[in-house]
Amino acid sequence: MPIESPNTHVLVVEDNVPDFVILARMLALVGIQHCEWKTSSWQLMQFVDTMPQIDLILMDIRLPHEDGYHALKKIRSDPRLSNVLVIAMTADISSEQVFKAKQAGFDGFLGKPLDLEQFPDQIRRILAGESVWAVL
Repeated sequence: MPIESPNTHVLVVEDNVPDFVILARMLALVGIQHCEWKTSSWQLMQFVDTMPQIDLILMDIRLPHEDGYHALKKIRSDPRLSNVLVIAMTADISSEQVFKAKQAGFDGFLGKPLDLEQFPDQIRRILAGESVWAVL
């Protein structure tokens, strides 16, 4: 079942091309037609003004040069992005990582690899404002 708002804009911050391609396809299957991709927080901050809107950021925690935690601090301090939902994603799945993500101020957590069966419901719930902390 597709999401109810076809105008939802999702930004994926992911440095691994195959991971982004899989994620973009999964988002398309959910009904998200607007998916942007940046490979670093630097790119995100440089190009934020070129994006018409951002409703959700899916942020890989392990990024080159600057991890997702530092990127989240920049996002939260920027008035253009301060209220955008930001979900942590990582293959480093542990209760410590989930705790660290919560403490840092992420709005949710998705462990990688993403669960193909649960992902559509997780995205719907996130976009509806529900907190999702999914660890496989």
